[in-house]
Amino acid sequence: MKKLLSVFFAITLLLGMVFSPTMGFASNDGKNEYLVQFDGKIEKGLLKAFGVKDQEILHTFDLLPVVTLKLTEKQANALVNNPKIKYVEENAQVQALVQTIPWGINKVQSQEVFNLGYSGNGMKVAILDTGIDRYHEDLFTNVKGGFSVFTDSANRDPYYDGSGHGTHVAGTVAAVDNDLGVLGVARHADLYAVKVLNNSGSGSYEGIAKGIEWSIQNGMDIINMSLGGSSSSAILEQWCNLAYNEGVLVVAAAGNSGRRNGRGDTVGYPAKYASVIAVAATDQSDNRGSFSSTGPAVELSAPGVGILSTTPNNNYASYNGTSMASPHVAGVAALIWEAKPNLTNVQLRQLLQQTAKNLGDSNQYGYGLVQPLAAIQQ
Repeated sequence: MKKLLSVFFAITLLLGMVFSPTMGFASNDGKNEYLVQFDGKIEKGLLKAFGVKDQEILHTFDLLPVVTLKLTEKQANALVNNPKIKYVEENAQVQALVQTIPWGINKVQSQEVFNLGYSGNGMKVAILDTGIDRYHEDLFTNVKGGFSVFTDSANRDPYYDGSGHGTHVAGTVAAVDNDLGVLGVARHADLYAVKVLNNSGSGSYEGIAKGIEWSIQNGMDIINMSLGGSSSSAILEQWCNLAYNEGVLVVAAAGNSGRRNGRGDTVGYPAKYASVIAVAATDQSDNRGSFSSTGPAVELSAPGVGILSTTPNNNYASYNGTSMASPHVAGVAALIWEAKPNLTNVQLRQLLQQTAKNLGDSNQYGYGLVQPLAAIQQ
């Protein structure tokens, strides 16, 4: 069924899913930005028939028949009812809310796996986030490329991270072994800064879709999305599915809206999609972080309480959140995939599940704590 959705997709960075109603990108001419998917090939003639001008076609995607348009509400409603249109969704804003609040490398057996000769070498990990400070003393060796979905001068550089969140996530995946600062899970993995959130922590559905598309087109092995929201998007789900079907392992934070009693289904999106590994957060005693989201979609657990990692300008800080747990799993996946390069992403995912350490309630921990040593030795 086609849907006209006006949704708020809140990106959570660090600690806490905090939501407040936020409108999509509106302009002074009474038109908003929409993501429109055709049921088949893109037909610009159809758009013109509905009064859409060339300059109002803001972006045309390559891998799915999706365009970003400026439309009046009347135009959007009319397109919804056209049989050649599959979805019409507002290009809703996303917001980042940050609280600063580290240890997980040994907990996920990184050093033991390194002693076997594996460090993530040759694995490409896309960090869809606020950018990465590529000049950080603990990251510059491993940051191999990047892309920003923004074109303005303040945000077009994927290596400028005004928030610090993306740099923190990157350090957990692959901070280098250089006797400085911290050590990442997969110390020789290749990092790619895919900036889908600007320096104030805002972005859009279109931005995340562009980041996933870039990752597919540039041969990424693993996508990490330490972000999440309360509302689903059929189009965003298709981008996640497309990446997974193209052989990419897609990992995301389960969310930080969990209840203290650990009950209820509070997993956010995109983690909740079937093609994405939803990661919950644990503490040093393998207990669930009280904030960590719960529900049937939780698949794996990893350290996410008091995680020390890199922040811009050669700094370091400790943060809490499933945003910190997700990159532990991305790093572990890089270690296993280097050791077992013939695995498909589906087989790798199954191996992560089969070898995880059972921690209890699957709605809180999924299959449990990731254990790459067992996965590699299996």
